[in-house]
Amino acid sequence: MTTAVESPPQRLRSGGVRALYAGNPGAVVQRGLVAARSSSWIVVLSGFFEPVLYLASFGIGLGMLIGDVETSAGVEVPYAAFIAPALLAVSAMNGAIYDSTWNVFFKMNYAKLYEAMLSTSLGPLDVALGEIVYALLRGLVYASGFLVIMQFAGLNLSWTAILALPAVLLIAFGFASLGMAVTSYMKVFQHMDLINFVLLPMFLFSATFYPITVYPEWVQAIVKAFPLWHGVELVRGLTTGALYPGMLWHVLYYVVMIGVGLIFTTKRLRALFLD
Repeated sequence: MTTAVESPPQRLRSGGVRALYAGNPGAVVQRGLVAARSSSWIVVLSGFFEPVLYLASFGIGLGMLIGDVETSAGVEVPYAAFIAPALLAVSAMNGAIYDSTWNVFFKMNYAKLYEAMLSTSLGPLDVALGEIVYALLRGLVYASGFLVIMQFAGLNLSWTAILALPAVLLIAFGFASLGMAVTSYMKVFQHMDLINFVLLPMFLFSATFYPITVYPEWVQAIVKAFPLWHGVELVRGLTTGALYPGMLWHVLYYVVMIGVGLIFTTKRLRALFLD
């Protein structure tokens, strides 16, 4: 007579915080780094060279015609030194957005990777933090390389430019957390076009290439609601040495952005794969 073989009991996820966080987002980061070895480095490097080409084109070309430009702090700087920190913020944004949107969308809807991850001891906050930190690493690589180019080009006008590195990490963290939160609601590839629809005008109008004062006041109010504008102003103040108390509001903006992104991403992953 045969006896039925009992399957091993499944590990039940505890309630409370343990249901959301197992304290191991590093496993998600490690998995991303291993997978990155087989990816195309041309695609990865394209996000770095885009702002470099903008700097070479606008900084050298238009810079010869425009001359000095006044920053929000009232300090006049060469045009190349004006747009370079803005492009540094853009570089951090691009690196973080790429991984937290398109890559997350594929893993969520086609590879079903998060469903597999959440069947283990990992919680939705582990997955969210792991993916965001991985996106943060790409933003850090882009920004660090661009900051080195700025240094060799003589576009870092103050010793405070070294603080631009943690600033771009903050920017990348903000965009990665919010980008993943938004992506968790995307169902088909066509929805992803909305991301470029938002990023392009934000890139062009966030005081990236000219002072915000060229706009009417009502347009300025709209631009100041964009997250990239806060990043541009923060990095520009650090690289030019034109510091002012209002820069703390830019930092606070990204802190709130990170918190909102993490909360929505965690809740969304739990609703999709656990509840």
